[in-house]
Amino acid sequence: MRSKVVLRRLVKNKQTRYGLIGVLLLLILAYVGPFVAPYDWSDKDFMAFMQPPGPDHWWGTTQTGGDVFANTLRGLQKSLVIGFLVALISTGLAALVGAAAGYFGGWVDRILMWGVDLLLVLPSFLIIAILSPRLKGGTWLLFVLLLALFGWMITSRVVRSMTLSLREREYVLAARYMGIPGWRIILRHVLPNLSSLLIIDATLNVSGAIIGETSLSFFGFGVQAPDVSLGTLIADGSGPSTVISYPWLFLFPAGLLVALVLSVNLIGDGLRDALDPGSTS
Repeated sequence: MRSKVVLRRLVKNKQTRYGLIGVLLLLILAYVGPFVAPYDWSDKDFMAFMQPPGPDHWWGTTQTGGDVFANTLRGLQKSLVIGFLVALISTGLAALVGAAAGYFGGWVDRILMWGVDLLLVLPSFLIIAILSPRLKGGTWLLFVLLLALFGWMITSRVVRSMTLSLREREYVLAARYMGIPGWRIILRHVLPNLSSLLIIDATLNVSGAIIGETSLSFFGFGVQAPDVSLGTLIADGSGPSTVISYPWLFLFPAGLLVALVLSVNLIGDGLRDALDPGSTS
């Protein structure tokens, strides 16, 4: 019954519709576009340096003769994958740590919350900036793990506080008296009742991770060459003279970044309204 109400609210919500359409179009562009593009992102046209958009190079070329259209779609793919993976890992970690701390209490709660407090006071941007260049030549999944490591602490505290209430519910007490292990109770009874919070958190974490990755890559601390991301492309085209003389280097990756983050945030806002028990829509 509740799922039907939530679905009806989502369908009625214009923000959610626009956000879903935007994300769907960007996904199609990112993963179908390379098949119709005349150039691959790694190709170089040494006869067309800094060429404006035209029939040969749809979005122009870079300083090294790279195709801006192909490079931007490669960067969009990277931002999408990093955003979704970081959101999945950080929300999952917040759910498990917060639920374990709230359910078990005692020394488990103290140790886990001490770790959360420690991570909260650490300068995450500085640590990632120092460590990520050292990963050059390694897999970019290590960069994903670094981003996810510092993106779950506040949510885990919210999950902990809600778990403190849920563990006193009748169905949880009944499961405990039946001898069901604590982790099974958490997975079967506690976390499903926190699904609304976790879904919204995961959605908003996607846009946060995309912005974080783009910011780090913009300053040279994220995705490393020869690979590209929206952040590295924006950095290459953001010089004062470059923006004025060769605006296509900046406008296309920046425009896709804004469209992606805006679409994800619209979905997050729509989910929050749909899952809100006090909503009257």
